[in-house]
Amino acid sequence: MTTGQVVVFCVLGATLCLFVWNRWRYDLVALSALLILAIAGYVPADQVFTGLGHPAVVTVAAVLVISRALSNAGVVDAVARLLARVGDRPWTQIATLTGLVALCSAFMNNVGALALLMPVAISMARRSGHSPSLLLMPLAFGSLLGGMLTMIGTPPNIIIAEYRAHASEAPFGMFDFTPVGIGVVVAGVLFIALLGWRLMPKRQRATVSEDPFEIEDYMAEVRVPKGSEFSRKTIHSLVAAVEGEADIVVIALERAGKRVEMPSPFEVLQDDDQLMIEAETDSLGILVDITDLEIARGAEQDNNGSRRRRGELTLAEVVVAPGSLLVGSTPGRMQLRERYGLNVLAVARRGERLRQGLGGTRFIAGDVLLVQGDEEQLQSSLKTLGCLPLASRGLRIGRPRRILLAGGFFAVALVTVALGVVPAAVGLMVAAVALVLAGLVPLRDVYTSIDWPIIILLAAMMPIGQAMENTGGSQLIADGLLRLGENVPAVVTIAVLMVAVMLLSNVVNNAAAAVLAAPVALALAQGMGASPEPLLMAVAIGASSAFLTPIGHQSNMLVMAPGGYGFGDYWRMGLPLSLVVLATALPLIMLIWPL
Repeated sequence: MTTGQVVVFCVLGATLCLFVWNRWRYDLVALSALLILAIAGYVPADQVFTGLGHPAVVTVAAVLVISRALSNAGVVDAVARLLARVGDRPWTQIATLTGLVALCSAFMNNVGALALLMPVAISMARRSGHSPSLLLMPLAFGSLLGGMLTMIGTPPNIIIAEYRAHASEAPFGMFDFTPVGIGVVVAGVLFIALLGWRLMPKRQRATVSEDPFEIEDYMAEVRVPKGSEFSRKTIHSLVAAVEGEADIVVIALERAGKRVEMPSPFEVLQDDDQLMIEAETDSLGILVDITDLEIARGAEQDNNGSRRRRGELTLAEVVVAPGSLLVGSTPGRMQLRERYGLNVLAVARRGERLRQGLGGTRFIAGDVLLVQGDEEQLQSSLKTLGCLPLASRGLRIGRPRRILLAGGFFAVALVTVALGVVPAAVGLMVAAVALVLAGLVPLRDVYTSIDWPIIILLAAMMPIGQAMENTGGSQLIADGLLRLGENVPAVVTIAVLMVAVMLLSNVVNNAAAAVLAAPVALALAQGMGASPEPLLMAVAIGASSAFLTPIGHQSNMLVMAPGGYGFGDYWRMGLPLSLVVLATALPLIMLIWPL
């Protein structure tokens, strides 16, 4: 091995370890690796940031904007309404949901498609008496399968399409992935619907289905008596007085017959004010003991002594998405009440409601929150914070339906790209701009609809992949695979490559897996004296098959808490599904893209 290969492999090894460790966000890790290789001289100074202008990166950004427009237009909502006629049988619900999310994921961001259908799945589970764990993992896996259908279905396909041009060929077209992808999707959906769901652990208690957020049981009204020490002090002073001892949320203030929902923390209390408090029984008792406030008389109380009354504001259950502003922060630090008009009433993690004080709780991706706020402000706040609605209680995020307009722009873009009239990056970006000009994506939402960590990851990994190729690292790995496959058929070598990429995509971002494996596939094709297409297709399928762990893809992470899954639950259905994908994809690749 040369010095350059040693340096590049060491940096890549450290990068992969940091991806798996997941302590730092993957875009920061990838950017740091790029800068290290640039300083070491293995990425030319004038090529360090060329990844930002790479057609694959531009295409991914355009697809994300288009996905937001399709969501806002109500395209998926209109289709999802038909699911009410499916019935209560588990296999029919799973088949319909998985097939629908796969179809949507072929043309829009798979995480976006999953987010739109998660509330539908949870509602179906509640209505039929099933646990959401029965539907959510199949839904996540279906979103991954659907990405295999088209070039824009998932970032790995976009990357692989551009890498084909490195072999002096035209990039893969919009539907070049479809013949293999449709076979894999059909086999995968049938397996999940008929057998796969039976392999999952049965969760008797699941966060959303059994509704641990029974906030009525923790509501009480307290009164500020005359001469109270808190009279003429702020609500913030009251909360601060019991901080560390009790965890309370002031939901409403009643004064002289008038009720103010979500009063400002700086509202000055007066004699005889009545406060609607959300608190667990212990916290409520501590509040009364520490302060001189009194339980309001005349309240209808339950067995715990708390008044059973729900506020007039909108309630919603939401999931903290990966990359959300909330990840790693606390309600107090984010000033959710003051800045976003939100009350966080409860937090559930991995199927269980957290009983610790909310003030110091650090949010993680996948946490399920019960939030309260004004409906109009709640919609925009959740978008800004990066939270996705699950089972809403009066909340509906979206804009007026303009399905025909959104579908028309998108269809024109697909046709022009498929016919080769314009490159994919240009055609899809034109569609994205047109949808913005048509008002389907407000200007304030254009940049928030783009998953910038993914964009930075791709932009950083492109030069890193080129550095591995320039130093001969890709060829070195390919030579090793060739030596292993000297006495076996070529299909076995392709299978080994696909399995290796599958395993890699379960511990690192699938886009990063595609960037690292594509140069190896090209070098391997050259060494075998074969066409690069079947090997690139094998990389594309492998990179989209992250079924073994929750960290392999955002879709898997998003359903973890709502479904009450553990880390080790994914492989139970994911491993046989991976084998189904492998067994289906290999013969199709060899048939449609012969060596």
